[in-house]
Amino acid sequence: MLLFSKIFNLGCLVLLGLLFISTQSVEAGTSKTCPYGQVHNEKGECIQALKNCPLIDESRFHSVENCIIVLLKLNPAKMLSALKSSPIGRCIAFLMAMNFFLSGLVINLAQCLLYYGLRPFSKYAYRKINYYLAYSLYSQLVFMAEWWSGTDVHVYIDKDDFKKYYGKEHGYLVMNHRYDVDWLVGWIFCDRIKVLGNCKAYAKKSIQYLPTMGYAWKFAESVFLERNWDKDREAIGTQVRELAQYPDPIWLLLFAEGTRFTEEKHAASLEFSRKKGLPELRQHLTPRTKGFTCSVPHLRDKVPSIYDVQLAFKQNSELKPTISSMLRGKPLEAHMYIERIPISEVPEDEEEAANWLRDLYLKKDKMMESFLKHGDWFVDSGVRRVVPFKLPRRFYSLLNVVGWAIVLMRPLLYQVVDLLLSGSTLSIAIGLVVFLVLYLLLKNLIEQTKISKGSSYGKTTPTTPSESKSFSNAKQD
Repeated sequence: MLLFSKIFNLGCLVLLGLLFISTQSVEAGTSKTCPYGQVHNEKGECIQALKNCPLIDESRFHSVENCIIVLLKLNPAKMLSALKSSPIGRCIAFLMAMNFFLSGLVINLAQCLLYYGLRPFSKYAYRKINYYLAYSLYSQLVFMAEWWSGTDVHVYIDKDDFKKYYGKEHGYLVMNHRYDVDWLVGWIFCDRIKVLGNCKAYAKKSIQYLPTMGYAWKFAESVFLERNWDKDREAIGTQVRELAQYPDPIWLLLFAEGTRFTEEKHAASLEFSRKKGLPELRQHLTPRTKGFTCSVPHLRDKVPSIYDVQLAFKQNSELKPTISSMLRGKPLEAHMYIERIPISEVPEDEEEAANWLRDLYLKKDKMMESFLKHGDWFVDSGVRRVVPFKLPRRFYSLLNVVGWAIVLMRPLLYQVVDLLLSGSTLSIAIGLVVFLVLYLLLKNLIEQTKISKGSSYGKTTPTTPSESKSFSNAKQD
C-alpha cells in the first residue's frame, strides 16, 4: 500500500506540474512570449508563477525547483500534448470520468439528506450549503475543459457593466444553442465570476432521474418541464418564484430555440416561420416564446436583468467543439458576447414580450452571421463594438479534482490492483464489471451532449393546429 501510494502521489505531482507550467506559460505568452526550452531562473515567469501556486508552499518550493527546471527544458507543453494523445492520456481521461461519477454519487447522497432533512426547516441554510456541493460537482467538468483541455474564452462585455453587475445580481440568460459544449463554456465563465454553484437551467423532466448531474440539478432546484403546456405553465411559475428567493446571485439559463441548431431543424424552423409570418433566421432556430413570456412576470421584482449571451467558435478551427475533443485534451477557443439588458425593457404584455424576444434573436442572428463570415461580432451586425478580454483561471476546480482523487481514486485503484493481483477469477470479474459500468456511464454522458442526440422537436414542421401548439411550446433538450 505504501509503495502504491508513493507511485500514485508521484504521478499526480508530475501531471499537475505539467498542467500548471504549460498553462501558466501559455497565459504568460499572451503578453510576453515564454520561450519553451529555455531554463528559467528564480525570476523567470514560469518559476515565479509556480511559486504562487497554492499547491506548493514556500518551504517546499526549493526542493522541487530542479524538477521544474528539468520540465522546462523538456518543453512541458509538448510533453503534455503528447501525453494527452497517448494511451496513458486516455487512461487519465477515463480516471477523471470515474472520479466525476463516484464523487457525484457521494455529492448526490449529501444533497438528498440535506434536501429532505434541512430544507423543510431552513431553505436559506440548505441553499447556502448546496451551493458548495453543486460547485464541487460542476467544477470537475470545468477542470476538464480549462485545465486538461486548455480551452479558453474570449469575452466581449461592456467593462463598466462587468465591474458593477456581473456575479453580483440574479440574472436570466438567453443563449444561443449551436454547439455540444455551449453550456460548458458558459460554466467556465460562470466559474470565473463566482456563480457556478448557483447556475440553474430549464431542462426536460426526465433528466432529473439521471445519477450525478440529473440528481444534482434536481436538488439544486432547476426548472424541470414536461411537454405539456398546462402543467408546465404552473411549474414555471412555482419554480421560478422559488429561484428568485435565493440569498446569493443565481443565473437561470434559457435556450429559447428549444433544441440545438442543425440544418434539418433549421429547415423545419424556416418553414414554420413562413407559415406564421415570423422573422426568418439564418443562423438560429425560431425562438419558442412561451417559456420566456411565462417566466418574466415572476422575475420582475427579484431579477433585475436579462443577459443576452451569444457563443461561437471560429469556422476555420480544425477541432470540433465537443466533449470528446476536450477529453482528448484538445484546446478550444470560444468567443462569447454578453450584454446586460434591464428586465424593465421587456414589455409586460405577453404578445409584446414575445415580439421583444424575436427581435432579440434577429440581433443575435446578425451577430452570428458577422462572426461566421469575418470572425468578428461587429463588422456587419450594427452592434456597438466592445473590446474582448479574458478572465484568469481559478484554482478551485483544480484543487477540487485533486481532493476527490485523493479521497476516492487512490483507495479505489489500490483495491482494483489488489483484486487483479489476487488471481481470483471472481475478483477480476468484479473489477472488470466496475470499470465497464463506469465506461458505459461516460459513453452515455458524451452521447447526451452530441447534437445528433438533441430533442426531436423541430425536425418536422407542424401541419395541424395541435401540432403547431406542440411545436411552439417545445422545451430545450
